[in-house]
Amino acid sequence: MYNLTHVSEFHLLGFSDDPDLQLILFGLFLSMYLVTILGNLLLILAVSSDSHFHTPMYFFLSSLSINEICFTSTTVPKMIVDILTHSRVISYIGCLTQMSLFILFGCMDDMLLAVMAYDRFVAICHPLHYAITVSTHRCALLVLASVFLSLVESQMHNSMVLLSTCFKHTEIANFFCDPSQLLNLSCSDPLLKTIVTYIGGVIFGFFPILGIIFSYYKIVSSVLKMPSSEGRCKAFSTCSSQLSSVCLFYGMGIGAYLGSDVSYSPSKGMVTSLMYTVVTPMLNPFIYSLRNRDISSTLKRILSWRM
Repeated sequence: MYNLTHVSEFHLLGFSDDPDLQLILFGLFLSMYLVTILGNLLLILAVSSDSHFHTPMYFFLSSLSINEICFTSTTVPKMIVDILTHSRVISYIGCLTQMSLFILFGCMDDMLLAVMAYDRFVAICHPLHYAITVSTHRCALLVLASVFLSLVESQMHNSMVLLSTCFKHTEIANFFCDPSQLLNLSCSDPLLKTIVTYIGGVIFGFFPILGIIFSYYKIVSSVLKMPSSEGRCKAFSTCSSQLSSVCLFYGMGIGAYLGSDVSYSPSKGMVTSLMYTVVTPMLNPFIYSLRNRDISSTLKRILSWRM
């Protein structure tokens, strides 16, 4: 057992100690990170450069892209530096900071996906009230509320670790300071840890999923009642990319965690973390650009103008 005053750093497990794999891992993770950053920046540029995209739906999409950049930047640069320097040590303060930012931007993903589902629900089910219900002022309030709730959740976990008087050991079986593992390492009250975990799961897991399911249930019901097949296709096309992103995010997260609970191993846990911290943010720009003709054409115009 380590006294809290003596814990100045934690040791991350990382993916592999094999020297022959280090260059491959460095190239792979650096490429994925650059694709994530460039893809999301291009999506933000496309939305901001065309006045036709200055609508609530694309405002939320830009917010999601900004959040994806921040989310993946919380963990991947540190992992790349660790591979280069052959050091997996992270300071106590650095670990708490990384954990806080990871929870903040991860919860923001949940909230923004739920807000985007609500936006499509109002647009398709109540189109006459859309301009009033999803006004510019309300859009800003929804994003600010998402930031505030995510910040509260982040600080709850941070406080739990800070209140701990000791740690079982200083090795974290992941490539970043995983909040769940850090809580398990702390010697704080198990009941309090369980309460914090369940509160976070309900607010940022159950409620957003419930809101998304309800929104798309009402959307599908309204679309099926439309007399025109062309109108149905147009309505479905406006929310297909967002639904794909939701399925990708929650599908990877829930499926991976359920698989980890059945047969957990450190390597499987790291692959799980990699899927939702790197792969999902990297694929989102492709989903929205390939499934949205307007964004796709705008991106082609931007790229051709740059060249």
